[in-house]
Amino acid sequence: MGLQYDHLDDITRGYMLEEIDFDEHSGTLYFSPRLHDAGCASWPGLLREAASSGTDDTLAEAIRHDDCLKSHMPRATKSGTTMARVPVNAPETLAEGEFNRFYIRGLCRRAIDEDIPYLVACRAKEVDRPRLESEALIGGHFDPKKILEDLRASPGVETAFGLPAGPNSGMCLALP
Repeated sequence: MGLQYDHLDDITRGYMLEEIDFDEHSGTLYFSPRLHDAGCASWPGLLREAASSGTDDTLAEAIRHDDCLKSHMPRATKSGTTMARVPVNAPETLAEGEFNRFYIRGLCRRAIDEDIPYLVACRAKEVDRPRLESEALIGGHFDPKKILEDLRASPGVETAFGLPAGPNSGMCLALP
């Protein structure tokens, strides 16, 4: 089950699509190392389709349906490198993480355009073991301009402000 996006409407979706275009045109769109070549070719379209009319759940299903991920990847061990199976939840992890990043970017753009001074950190999905860092963020106010800059500057990696708070954290932002 994916995240609960409180403000996933046509306005936010429009900004999400603009942010995907921004990354594509600037050459910064994130391509997971778990995507194989055909998956990389499909990724922008799948992401755009989910932002237009779907959710992270529909994106995960599309990743799985289109067989976009490698079956195995190298993993470092004490004695060298071995080939390890890609986790079965990899489609959900990739979809949730990237859809959420573009959702937050879209929400930031919306807040900036609507003169909303801050966004509020929230948990958008229950998790079994919430991270202390994530719990500390809940209810915090974040400047949409700074969050947008942070997310644009750090595709596919942890952000300076910790939002989103890493894979499977369930953390998101909302309008106040």
